[in-house]
Amino acid sequence: MKAHCDAFEALETRRSVRAFLPDPVPRETVERILALASRAPSGTNLQPWKVWVVNGERRARLSARLLEAHETQAPGHSEEYPYYPLKWEEPYLSRRRKIGKDLYGLLGIAKGDEPAMNRQYGRNYLFFDAPVGLFVTVDRRMQLGSWLDVGCFLQSVLVAARGFGLHTCLQQSFSKYHRIVHAELGIPESEIITCGIALGYENPDAPENRLVTEREPVPSFATFLWS
Repeated sequence: MKAHCDAFEALETRRSVRAFLPDPVPRETVERILALASRAPSGTNLQPWKVWVVNGERRARLSARLLEAHETQAPGHSEEYPYYPLKWEEPYLSRRRKIGKDLYGLLGIAKGDEPAMNRQYGRNYLFFDAPVGLFVTVDRRMQLGSWLDVGCFLQSVLVAARGFGLHTCLQQSFSKYHRIVHAELGIPESEIITCGIALGYENPDAPENRLVTEREPVPSFATFLWS
């Protein structure tokens, strides 16, 4: 399996793709991506992550259950952990609003069109049509440091995928329906589902894939105590 790009290019071209082609991804490629990502650092080499990979009929069945729960607003579901701040402040509020405006603009969804926005959000549960879905979990006994380690692992998965010409979308949206994911995939309750990942080949004709998010310049977030 020959790499499609080097580390610099992989970092520069990594982005959240929200429309995939149905082309299958070989299992050996996924295994190689995970093997590369396993080199991510972790405190005292705990390697606190676990990964659950799903495709084919299993993925389709899971997506159907999740989408039904989303569309019917099935009661009794809630996010297992808070991902976003309880109160939005600047500059985070403006950044969140901009990506929403830019994405919906590309899709032709007007401001305030709640049904259309809800349908678009529901595509999360289809993994945006990606052929492979991954769920990354962490042992409930672990503390915040292990979540940082999982973050390093997740970025390594996303960058390694680019090395094989694949794209990804990191998805927190599964957290609300974590009980469905646990049940369908047989994930033990001792594991917290941190997020899902859509993995596949980008659909180059999808308008939503033209979204390129802005990033802050280095001087705005880095302080150099240089001598």
